Parts: sequence; structure tokens; C-alpha cells
Amino acid sequence: MKTAVVVNLSKEKAISCAGEISLLMLSNNAEVCMLTECMPFFKGYKISFVDTIEELFKECDAAVTVGGDGTIIHAAKYAAKSNKPLVGVNVGRLGFAADIEPDEINELTRIIKGDYSIDKRIMLDVEVIKKGNSAHYFAVNDAVIARGQLSKIIDLQLSLDGEEISKYRADGLLFSTPTGSTAYSLSAGGPILAPQMECILMTPVCPHSLFSRSVLFSGTSELSVSVKIPSECCCVLTIDGEKNVDILAEDKVIIRKSELALKLISLRKRNFYKRLNEKLKEREI
Repeated sequence: MKTAVVVNLSKEKAISCAGEISLLMLSNNAEVCMLTECMPFFKGYKISFVDTIEELFKECDAAVTVGGDGTIIHAAKYAAKSNKPLVGVNVGRLGFAADIEPDEINELTRIIKGDYSIDKRIMLDVEVIKKGNSAHYFAVNDAVIARGQLSKIIDLQLSLDGEEISKYRADGLLFSTPTGSTAYSLSAGGPILAPQMECILMTPVCPHSLFSRSVLFSGTSELSVSVKIPSECCCVLTIDGEKNVDILAEDKVIIRKSELALKLISLRKRNFYKRLNEKLKEREI
């Protein structure tokens, strides 16, 4: 059994927690691998190191992330591409996607025994077509098409399966997975969805309308967006808050369910809505 440990090196608590997890796994006869950039923090540990995150997920049987939701989301795309299961240990503030808190890391030994269940989550395949050329991006939480920092309000045309269904004048449109319904979508006024659902949630961002609401589309839907941008303004597509792509008036953005699926390790049966309520109460502090 080889476990990849992905660490947010900007968090001191994450580094110390990753050290505890590594010792725990090693003492239970599991191998541990990390990225080479982690080597200075884990000298003396019997850990193998690799240079790229692609190689890390190719070599491992399962992965543990140590950080916040951002760490999980970043690692999740590589885990999905390699078809490897993933579990998050939360050392961030909220950790909606994490299954384990630092005081529960002993539960991770159940991964070695195979004593866990898999929670499958859909991802988005976001295709950008520019001058006949196509590029694909994968989103765990969301994809947002929005005006630039100093731009005016923009007009967006939304089509479903090739047929125009609506026009919006807004700051942007947000497309979310059920997993991402507790992220930016929630702040934008979108509903909370059970993460195991297979659907695409669209929410207008600051619409100039009294009647613009979130819309839920089936997982088989193909949504496309084109934008009308005022002169001297810009529009940006943001994937999971970490990848930005400039969008021009002649470009088209297509959103559909990805063929890839994220496999999250679940070590205990939890009530999603009860846990969510507890997390949101923590946010109010």
C-alpha cells in the first residue's frame, strides 16, 4: 500500500500534521510518497519523493491531502485523471470537502485495511473555443464567466444543447457542481445540493433583474455561453478560483459533465446537512 501525502507547505500546522500522518502510515507498514518540494521539511522520514504531482498520483494507491479545501481541489483533478481515491485532512478554517479533522488522523489506518467507502463526485468539463481552437479545463467546484476587475456589466447568452434559452445582463454566470454548491455558488445566492447528485447548477452573479434565479440542469446537459463585452472591457473565465482564461466576444464557453469523476474516501457515515450546518456556524465566529 503506497499513500501519497499532499501538503500545503504554507501552513505550519499542515506540515506538522503531515509528519504525524506519515509516521502513522509507516508504522502500519504502508509506504508514503510526497513531492520533492516537501523534502526539506521531512528529513529523516522513510518517505519516497517524486518531482511532479502527476507522477505522485500515478505511483500511489490512495492520497491524503493536508490543508484546506483549496489543497483538496488542486489535488482532486490529478486524482481523478489517475482514477485514485482521495481523502482530505482539514487544517484550514472550514474544510467543506475534508473528511477528517487533525484529531481524527488515526482513522486513516482504515485506508490500509480497505475499510472505507467511496463517495463519487461529478466534475465539469469546461471547453473554451477560440478562433476554431479548443481547450479543455476540469472543475471540481465551479467555473465562473465574469467581467474583469474594472469592466462594466456584461451581456451573456446562455444556450442549452445548442438552443438559446436565456440572456442575462449581470456581472457574470457561475456554473457549479453539487460539490461546489457550498462554495462561491452559496455566496452568490445559489441553493445547497447534496454532493452525490449529478447535475449542473447555474447562478447569475449580481444580475440586473428582479427575477434572475439559479437554474438546475441535468447532468446530461450541454450548456454554452457567449458574451457581449463593452469596448475597452474584458471578461474572464475562472476555474475553481485558480485558473484564469481571458474570454473575448467571439469566443464560446461550453460546460458539460466531465467523463472523469472524483473518488473521495469516506471513513465514516455522516449526515451531510448536519455537518454543513456545523461548518456554517463556525464561519459566523
